[in-house]
Amino acid sequence: MIKSNFSKTSLREKQTDFRSIKQFIDNNFFHFNAAALADASKAYSEHLEKGGKMMVTLAGAMSTAELGITLAEMIRQDKVHAICCTGANLEEDIFNLVAHDSYRRVPHYRDLSPEDEENLFKEKFNRVTDTCIPEEEAMKRIEMHMWDLWRGADKANERLFPYEYMYRLIRSGRLDQYFQIDPKNSWMLAASEKNLPIFVPGWEDSTLGNMFVAFAKKKEVSGFHIVKSGLETMDFLIDWYKENTKHSSTGFFQIGGGIAGDFPICVVPLIEQDLRETEVAKWGYFCQISDSTTSYGSYSGAEPNEKITWGKLGKDTPRFVIESDASIVAPLVFAYILGK
Repeated sequence: MIKSNFSKTSLREKQTDFRSIKQFIDNNFFHFNAAALADASKAYSEHLEKGGKMMVTLAGAMSTAELGITLAEMIRQDKVHAICCTGANLEEDIFNLVAHDSYRRVPHYRDLSPEDEENLFKEKFNRVTDTCIPEEEAMKRIEMHMWDLWRGADKANERLFPYEYMYRLIRSGRLDQYFQIDPKNSWMLAASEKNLPIFVPGWEDSTLGNMFVAFAKKKEVSGFHIVKSGLETMDFLIDWYKENTKHSSTGFFQIGGGIAGDFPICVVPLIEQDLRETEVAKWGYFCQISDSTTSYGSYSGAEPNEKITWGKLGKDTPRFVIESDASIVAPLVFAYILGK
């Protein structure tokens, strides 16, 4: 099991010295992906210093990788202004918050046989690389409270985005009794405190999304309409982007590939080419952390220059690619920025 060091008497006692991490990077990261990391971090800081905003996109299983330890502080210090993430990342930060002590680490996961994997399934542990999420303590615990929120919204004729339901859950105080990590390390709690917009395309591709479909199919609510769709999410993003580029530049920090990054970056050509609005700013900064290789037709591994041809980035947009494991790189980048 993963054991938590959290206790209510030790909140915020331990503070990370982000300045020492920044200094280490400045003194050691000069070449290859290390140099790309340092350059991207400096450009991110410079973008903010000029009054720019930043969207961070989360793919993969970054919440289960506990990115919240640094991302939450980035949000609190106004160094992140919006997030686009998969439904899995939205919920898995909350799963980790309430069930951390019941997670199981499997450092030898590469040696597991199909029989070993089946035994994990029978024990209701869902594996994400070297970490197993406990179904009962995490997923089923949250499901119970989400049912109440969905029913309540249905009775009140409300329609909300997925993240708005999660904020409602957090702000209700229902989860406080279950906290198993220091709340300051939950990026969802930090986002809720800041009322950060979270764009979640393809929410149905998540545990809670699957649960909601089953809930609606069983007629426990009047229909699917109580959760706003991906198309409405794009409409919401258009308004957010136009508002936040009126007087400043907005940057794009992409962790991984997939829909979390592909969905929001399209908003610029949508406004310019489909809405036919000529006064639209390109993304003012771009960085992607990914180990996806550039191959024919692979958008997740596509180099930033390709995005210029689609009208998403300009030829003068600062552009960076860090080809590495995001669970290593993203905390270092965030620590560098926090250490300024």
